[in-house]
Amino acid sequence: MNVVIDKQQAHRLLDQLEPAQFEAVLQLLLVMADPVAASLRNAPFDDEPETEEERLVVERARSETSLGTSNEQLLREFRFR
Repeated sequence: MNVVIDKQQAHRLLDQLEPAQFEAVLQLLLVMADPVAASLRNAPFDDEPETEEERLVVERARSETSLGTSNEQLLREFRFR
């Protein structure tokens, strides 16, 4: 495998792409080069069963999302809508 030749070939292929295709390839490369994304891809699957305490915490957090002020309410209050 000759890295220089491979990179030159990749550049030629990129030059041949339509803008939408180029954007798709760019997004793929960004994800592939992102160290956080790589960590997530390589992280082991969490196969431990959820504890009752964890279930209750999640349930409480989900119920609290219905409390508070919505974005629409804030926009009206500050006269953005």
